[in-house]
Amino acid sequence: MMDTELQSRILQALNASVPRHALLYQPEDTRPYECDGLSILRQVPLAVVLPETHEQVAAVLRTCAELGVPVTARGAGTSLSGGAMPSANGVVLGMAKFNRLLKLDPYARTATVQPGVRNLAISEAAAPYGLYYAPDPSSQIACTIGGNIAENSGGVHCLKYGLTVHNVLQIKALTLQGEEIVLGSEGLDSPGLDLMALMIGSEGMLAVVTEVTVKLVPKPKLARCIMASFADIEQAGNAVAALIAAGIIPAGLEMMDQPAVHMVEPFAKAGYDLQAAAILLCESDGTPEEVAEEIELMSQVLRASGATRLQVSQNEAERLKFWAGRKNAFPAAGRVSPAYYCMDGTIPRKRLGEMLKAIQAMEQKYGLRCPNVFHAGDGNLHPLILFDDNDPDSLQRAEDFGAEILELCVALGGTVTGEHGVGVEKLNQMCVQFNEHEREQFFGVKRAFDPLGLLNPDKGIPSLHRCAEYGRMKVIGGQLPFQNLERY
Repeated sequence: MMDTELQSRILQALNASVPRHALLYQPEDTRPYECDGLSILRQVPLAVVLPETHEQVAAVLRTCAELGVPVTARGAGTSLSGGAMPSANGVVLGMAKFNRLLKLDPYARTATVQPGVRNLAISEAAAPYGLYYAPDPSSQIACTIGGNIAENSGGVHCLKYGLTVHNVLQIKALTLQGEEIVLGSEGLDSPGLDLMALMIGSEGMLAVVTEVTVKLVPKPKLARCIMASFADIEQAGNAVAALIAAGIIPAGLEMMDQPAVHMVEPFAKAGYDLQAAAILLCESDGTPEEVAEEIELMSQVLRASGATRLQVSQNEAERLKFWAGRKNAFPAAGRVSPAYYCMDGTIPRKRLGEMLKAIQAMEQKYGLRCPNVFHAGDGNLHPLILFDDNDPDSLQRAEDFGAEILELCVALGGTVTGEHGVGVEKLNQMCVQFNEHEREQFFGVKRAFDPLGLLNPDKGIPSLHRCAEYGRMKVIGGQLPFQNLERY
């Protein structure tokens, strides 16, 4: 239940920090901020602040620190792990108005932007100079660079060009006390500890980003994509490992199983092979000569790995059509199911086939369908568990299904997240992957930046008590629901 007395005190204090139009508190205004892309977790905040200047952000943070009020920074809300879900009796700090491109230097191949700038907008601004920003998450048309930093986002081309952490040079941010810090530099290296890499992927728990300088890369002269069909999903998984073992680093290497292909094709009309048990999308980019040589090498490896059909894009339109299917997998899922739960775990590439076989068995166990689309090149899985969110039993089975997938990732030598972050979604599985000592190290970093524990609390790191409770529930065959959250 909302604490109206606390809300009144917060609003009175924030009125001195931002204009009245930048402060939302009526239920119809705050409800759109109750969740991010993981909509099964919801919490209406006491207030939403939409600052317009650096000084206003600093003032809001100082005010919340003085009042002991939790603050959740938010970009576009496209995150999928509940990382942008507000805290109870907390404030959402919306950075949507920080949406300016401050500087683009085509000679240094850098762009300096505010955190509310959309991922794709950076590439659009750099296009006249033959440059672009490489990380390309499926939500790039909407997601912001600030959110990308919070989750260390990747995309279909991350295998060759890296994640957000590999493409950011410098971050300016504000601590909870409103103090500005600068991490990294516009050069290739900076003195001292690499705190910028610590900030990227910290899910808004350490500081609030206000400015970012990113690297831009030249747009390749040519790119071509192979669509490879396989009659067995384990063969497709093994083909991924074979490509990397052959010393080939494709620009993109994605995999979709047959249920995913059948789900996507009517929506995207990408020309996918509906008879295949799984397909791989393998892209090469560079000069025409480089691409021709790499396409031939990849084709040889794929045929030797058991590919039943190879189709190479003949022009840019066909290449984009191949990728349109992969990038529209999530909206396609919305057409065939009342709801879907997108997982995010990572395993060694050589275990891909084993994991897909295990997920097929889990479908029978939980009575739910689960098409699979993922970044095969780095083993980052995105199973889409289809369920009915109007049916509590279906929702519980989906949660249990997802938990088993993540815990199998750990058992296979992987990790519980590749790019979506932990948020509140994966707190239980963090108990499985990390021991008490390791989690205390995480809390030590958190306390160094945010000693009051008010920046995006209850996210990312499970408490000792929560892990003990989760262990007890596992022993008796139950699950600890998402909603049982607590402060550390």
